[in-house]
Amino acid sequence: MTPRPLDGITVVALEHAIAAPFCTRQLADLGARVIKIERPGGGDFARGYDGRVRGLASHFVWTNRSKESLTLDVKHPEAAPILAALLARADVLVQNLAPGAAGRLGLSFPELHDRHPRLIVCDISGYGDSGPYRDRKAYDLLIQAESGFLSVTGTPEDPAKAGCSIADISAGMHAHAGILAALLQRQRTGRGGRIEVALLDTMAEWMGYPLYYAFAGADPPPRSGAAHATIYPYGPFRTGDGRTVVLGLQNEREWGAFCAKVLLDPELARDARYASNPLRTAARGELGPLIEGIFSNLSAAEAEARLDAAGIAHARENDMHDLWNHPQLAARGRWTRVESPAGPLPALLPPAVPGGVTPRMDAIPALGQHTRAILAELGRSPGEIERLVAAGVV
Repeated sequence: MTPRPLDGITVVALEHAIAAPFCTRQLADLGARVIKIERPGGGDFARGYDGRVRGLASHFVWTNRSKESLTLDVKHPEAAPILAALLARADVLVQNLAPGAAGRLGLSFPELHDRHPRLIVCDISGYGDSGPYRDRKAYDLLIQAESGFLSVTGTPEDPAKAGCSIADISAGMHAHAGILAALLQRQRTGRGGRIEVALLDTMAEWMGYPLYYAFAGADPPPRSGAAHATIYPYGPFRTGDGRTVVLGLQNEREWGAFCAKVLLDPELARDARYASNPLRTAARGELGPLIEGIFSNLSAAEAEARLDAAGIAHARENDMHDLWNHPQLAARGRWTRVESPAGPLPALLPPAVPGGVTPRMDAIPALGQHTRAILAELGRSPGEIERLVAAGVV
């Protein structure tokens, strides 16, 4: 089997919720050994978010496959030597503890770098370790609000959050990329480094288009539901069979083809009132009912056939059940299975893996499942391990 890119890399993760676990799961996908440190008794609080996956939490199942779970009360006096022994063998530490907690545990980068100069440290927080917001707690929805995402998402009447943890995902993706870059840099320099990832920073980066659209005090993009705020027609249209087709026009050539082959009204393309995207966007109140009237007499399949003939990009507005059964995912072999405490579960393969590499798709761990094995690996005797368990250290 072709070696995985991160085979032999060990990651210690002091993580909870989504941003850090999503980052480290991707490292595990590429072969890294990820040792997830969890609180004895309760573990990562994402384990308790829901029980929708045969009693397991949907967030946890998504972000924690292929990891080893070690329970450790990091505040207990006897935890420090265990954590130190783990870090002495590790390549990467990822943490998204509460603001200031890592420093209080002696896990700041300067302290760790003195002891472990090859260690890469990735600190994930809401607002970063400086500035007036440094000590604020931050959760996904709060960062969606703080970054302005809510201001451009939703209907004209009401803002709406994203339906998935977009701020956590953005932070996890940037942390993952930063760690890969730091590993490459370590190959050249022999030394580790620090990656600081703030959820607000990553969401501000993702907000680049609306940010520049509002450049120099200009009006920001208006909230426009599922339609594009500044390109028209670009969004959802209901068909006569109750389905919704989402279409997207990008230029004047496509507008002409849309009028001729979808609306069957080639003269509309020559109407000066709709001769450019800004004009069509301003006139969406007139064009929308016209398009909807034609689509209301078509089934989704008929509308899609016309759109295909015109070369217009389009999609179905699917729900989660449609996605589970999406024919494109099935045709491309995107599904596999992973083990879990609740038995085998379906799982999507990682979307970006080097050619010839089989991603690691190991089990989702039970809380503390690997505690005794990891402590034995660190040289603790069976009797000592049982004492640590009885004392509540692990």
